[in-house]
Amino acid sequence: SKLGFARELSQTFVGRLRLRLSPPFQIRPLLSVFESPPMALSDSCHPDCERLLNEQEDYDASQSAAIVAASLISYVRVILNLDTEYTMYSAQFLVDNACPKKEDGQRCVLTVKDALTFALKEGIPKEVLWAHLGCMFKPPPSACRIPRVSMKGKVVEAKDLKGAIKLLEHQPVGAKLHVFSPEIDCLGDGIFHGPTSNETRYVGLRDVMIVAVEHIEEDTVATVRICYKKKTSDIKVSLSTMFLATLHDGDDSKAIAPTHLLVDFLVPHLSIN
Repeated sequence: SKLGFARELSQTFVGRLRLRLSPPFQIRPLLSVFESPPMALSDSCHPDCERLLNEQEDYDASQSAAIVAASLISYVRVILNLDTEYTMYSAQFLVDNACPKKEDGQRCVLTVKDALTFALKEGIPKEVLWAHLGCMFKPPPSACRIPRVSMKGKVVEAKDLKGAIKLLEHQPVGAKLHVFSPEIDCLGDGIFHGPTSNETRYVGLRDVMIVAVEHIEEDTVATVRICYKKKTSDIKVSLSTMFLATLHDGDDSKAIAPTHLLVDFLVPHLSIN
């Protein structure tokens, strides 16, 4: 893919572009439910699980996608009054069951879209009824009898940033964030603008959840919930910043085209009937 080479960005020239979005959007969380404990990670069930989890610097791509998908379901269900209170659904269930398989039987990396599509078709159990995220043990045969919450709906994707902001008027929006270090590591309460120097290292795309958009001074900023290095936090991400990168060897075919920091927007659109 066009980003497959991008982990070499520590050896590239990185530039940023500033674009202005109009009008100045101001979309804050519609309900206090957005302040509920997000993307919860269950406790370990076995010492070996805890040891393996501690050895991981971060959750893998499938686990991260499952966390975002389960969180999106939790939020939209309570917003639509399908649940009377915020209910955590099992990310590990999605890791165990929703990963597509290759022809040789090996599992592919789970995406948020795959996870949501599976949950809408097959249902999803509450988090307390399934193994914790990262459990090393396969579900027993009896797991098929664990009750699942059924839903009707579909996955809706936005073509661009403005489409994502439109979706955000009704519910949180799943997305991917281009992550750069050290900028992400020392962000604090500041606004994430992506790469800032030639010393910047491209970490990769991370699944996130957009929970609000506001206008801060001359910038349009999204509040984004991210699980990074196994820590969940809300960070502010510039929506008016784009970035591009070109390899020092001058091969333009390997350049990352100008893109926003947030891409690949989607939501679970549930039916209340």
